[in-house]
Amino acid sequence: MTGSIATVIQTNITATSSQWTTATWEDYLVVRDDSQNDNIGLFFNCDRLLVIDMGKEGINHASINNLFTVLFYIWFSQVPEQIYSSLGGCLLEKPKKQAASPDLMLYLGSEYPTWQTGERRYINLEQWRVPDLVGEISDTTLTIDLDEKKYLYADLGIPEYWVIDVKGLRVFAFGLQSNGKYQECETSLALSGLPISLLNQTLERLNAETNGSAAIWFAQQIASLKTE
Repeated sequence: MTGSIATVIQTNITATSSQWTTATWEDYLVVRDDSQNDNIGLFFNCDRLLVIDMGKEGINHASINNLFTVLFYIWFSQVPEQIYSSLGGCLLEKPKKQAASPDLMLYLGSEYPTWQTGERRYINLEQWRVPDLVGEISDTTLTIDLDEKKYLYADLGIPEYWVIDVKGLRVFAFGLQSNGKYQECETSLALSGLPISLLNQTLERLNAETNGSAAIWFAQQIASLKTE
């Protein structure tokens, strides 16, 4: 089975893209370690594999992805004592069980993953704690991000999960509850005190502005928020 899954993805990635496929952890490893598959989003949950062809994501996905990286910088520039590390694009792995490659990933505090010589962009969750926040930029994958991926991130125990709807220009934010399930929240946990509504207002500006202009507007609003 390992060979067949890898061959299908290598020769025709569109055949499996955005669809969960029955697979083993060994199948996942074959796809993960294939150098031709660097431009994919990769997810594994128990016995199911999901491959996202990132080549299908367009300008809007790239614009919003870059915008949120800048928004993290702007927010934490107001609280320079807070250590943070932004690691979007890395693979989170719970060996033999689960894996995910969120678009956005945020660690708070001094205990964040560091790269070792010879390693690729993997974060082994047997060696490192889970991130404080992960997010998905949802252009072609909104349904999956609000369903299967949400359950996957909850099972991994990630405290906060954002789904950024590219077409709707809005953020769905979820906080992990004591029962192990996500509940939608109006204020960020990781970016303490940040109203999700302000993120939505920033996104709405993309209807008429660049992501750079939207980021500048966000910075102005944050400065006002911090002085209130």
